[in-house]
Amino acid sequence: MTSPLTPTPLMDLTLGVYAFKALGLATELELFTELAGGGSTTLAGFAERHEIDARPAELLLTALVSLDLLRLDDDGTYHNTPLSEEFLVKGKPRYFGGWVTLVDKHEYPAYVKMLDSLRGNRPYTWDVENQGSLFQPDDPVVKEHFWDAMHSLSAYTAGQLAEHFDFTSVKRLLDVGGGGAAYDIELCNRYPHLKATVFDLPFVCDLTGPRVEKAGLADRISFASGDFFQVGGVPSGYDAILLSNILHDWGVEDARKILRSCAEALSSGGVLLITESFVSDDKRGPAPAALMSLNMLIETWGRNYTAAEYSAWMEEFGLKPEGVTPFEGQGANGVLVARKP
Repeated sequence: MTSPLTPTPLMDLTLGVYAFKALGLATELELFTELAGGGSTTLAGFAERHEIDARPAELLLTALVSLDLLRLDDDGTYHNTPLSEEFLVKGKPRYFGGWVTLVDKHEYPAYVKMLDSLRGNRPYTWDVENQGSLFQPDDPVVKEHFWDAMHSLSAYTAGQLAEHFDFTSVKRLLDVGGGGAAYDIELCNRYPHLKATVFDLPFVCDLTGPRVEKAGLADRISFASGDFFQVGGVPSGYDAILLSNILHDWGVEDARKILRSCAEALSSGGVLLITESFVSDDKRGPAPAALMSLNMLIETWGRNYTAAEYSAWMEEFGLKPEGVTPFEGQGANGVLVARKP
């Protein structure tokens, strides 16, 4: 017999709001960082340290234990779980808290106006009347949180790309819109022969420089500032160009412009790599890609495109698509490869 239909899946979806806010609160309080390296806290100690009453402190800690973000021992002490120790401690290479903070502070408030975004076909995370795009150097939220978030989102996924595409024959990589250089740092660490260049807006390059120096890769990761919408704006002379989570930020016309610029800049025999959360060609999912695409409604004028759409555009611009190699990343579910004859 088939199980009776229940509303439990719908309740699970709504519980996601509560779960995310528990994670966001703990990240904002830097709780996981406080407990790093085998540290612990009691309920009373946590409440006193953060100047909150015992009741709300207990509610938050219990929620975090239920989500496997904290471990509660029989002696009443709380500890990080392996998941929070690896990804939610500030300063660790694959710290994911930057993305949590961006969603909490930048995106979450805009969801209150999502119906307005739906009816008006416009973002609400930035001032569309007075800003040219989301990526403005004078936007305090973007400057403070966005680039750290992109690094958090990309750090783990960059490792997936390194495992699923062989960079042995690539000597010079251009990371277009490379932001926090997470891909470049990971790929250069995996492939000692590789040299990479981050191509992005001038203020982004300035923000990312210290991160590259901290990684000890300033001699192999360089910067080129510019605008990929300008004719000839993308630097040439590279045997591989990477577009990691860039194209979904833009509408069809602009995404095509970026692809055309990259195709024109790519050396003969070179390869173009697109890492994205691809929506399936039949537009039936998968859910992470479809939901991230919906998120673009409040963020940008773009959406998550299908591999078939990208492939058709790349063929139009003289590239030969070789298909998608799937992987399990954060914000990306595979890499679409195309070569220039």
